[in-house]
Amino acid sequence: MRTLALPETPRQLRRMLARRLGIGALLVGSLAGGLAYWVESYRVEQRTLERAIAGVRHFESPAMQMTVSGEKGDGHSAIAQLLTDEFVGIRVFAPNTEMVFDAWRPIPEALKEIARQQRHPWPTPPGSHSKRFSVAGEELVQVILPMSTNDGRLAGYVEGITLVSRSALHEREQQIRGAVLTASISVFAAALLLYPLMSGLLGQTVALSSRLLESNLSLLRSLGNAIAKRDADTDAHNYRVTCYAVTLAEALGVGKETIAELVLGAFLHDVGKIGIPDQILLKPGRLTSEEFQIMQTHAMLGIEIVAGNPWLAGAEKTIRHHHERFDGKGYPDGLIGEAIPLAARIFALVDVFDALTSVRPYKPALSLEETLSIMEREDAQHFDPKIHAVFRQVAPVLYAQGQSRDHAQWSQELKAMLERYFKMRTTPEGAVTAAE
Repeated sequence: MRTLALPETPRQLRRMLARRLGIGALLVGSLAGGLAYWVESYRVEQRTLERAIAGVRHFESPAMQMTVSGEKGDGHSAIAQLLTDEFVGIRVFAPNTEMVFDAWRPIPEALKEIARQQRHPWPTPPGSHSKRFSVAGEELVQVILPMSTNDGRLAGYVEGITLVSRSALHEREQQIRGAVLTASISVFAAALLLYPLMSGLLGQTVALSSRLLESNLSLLRSLGNAIAKRDADTDAHNYRVTCYAVTLAEALGVGKETIAELVLGAFLHDVGKIGIPDQILLKPGRLTSEEFQIMQTHAMLGIEIVAGNPWLAGAEKTIRHHHERFDGKGYPDGLIGEAIPLAARIFALVDVFDALTSVRPYKPALSLEETLSIMEREDAQHFDPKIHAVFRQVAPVLYAQGQSRDHAQWSQELKAMLERYFKMRTTPEGAVTAAE
């Protein structure tokens, strides 16, 4: 599963929050603006149609009744007088939908012809039909109303053609634009108001995460101290090999997640020695075959000790496999080649390097040349040859550090690595206080 990479500093954390909140506000604002545009457009169009229908209903005049009922007289001229700047055309139809009469304001003939060609259903009383259509940049509204006689019979239909004025179109655009702008500004204003609250909550969360990380690292140090109480040399050895392993992993270009797992595994690689009897663990001389078999169980004992701790799950690869060999002759699983986890293959090199260059009860420290000569013979047997090739390049630096640094300096170096790979400096100023 892909994990979110946290920023390195409080400022970067705030920038990340502002950037993501801004992107979110932009997306939500766009959606809100689009929805507002659709809703307001629909509402404005409905109002336009309603006004047109209401206007056509004014045509229900005595003159119209005369025309629909087939009576003669001055009905046509009276109907023509109903035309206004808004209503540009009126058509009257008999009950059989044959046109009885039409009257038009002076408008282009093309507009009239297109209006006449518009197909539509014939509504039943008291319903109506309305339709919008555009012609040559002009917007027209067609409304069809059924007309009834006094006794309720269908007398015919009247059609009104409304021309939406430029001012009405402009007003509609302004209303739509205003709705979109209001929706978008509201979203961004809400984002601005939420930023301080979210920043504070995020700061408290990071502070709590930092405390949890400190607790886990304290557990790591406690386990290391427990091992040191059993084996006096293990404490210093843990610090050295962990720093060596990280330096080699960085030279190899290994990802940060793998290096973080390597830090935990390297520091706790010998945690299983807690379960090895003193007469074997502290024996100054060479172990017998039976004793060595018992000593080999420390890899699996280590797995049992860290089992059930999710934070230490990544350490299990190194704890279990740090004694595997590239040729498959290692233990406990006899893995071959790249079947051995990368962290364990890296650690195998620095573990042997530190053992050879350090003073042990049964041997003096060897020189860099002697160490590299011995390790060269184990290339492609004990060690991964690709990793060994890079190791030879950094070995002089590691040897110089091992000969010049004391335990306090190794402790500082390990602390710097922990800060680099476990994001211990991300907590914003004041976050710890706020979380209390």
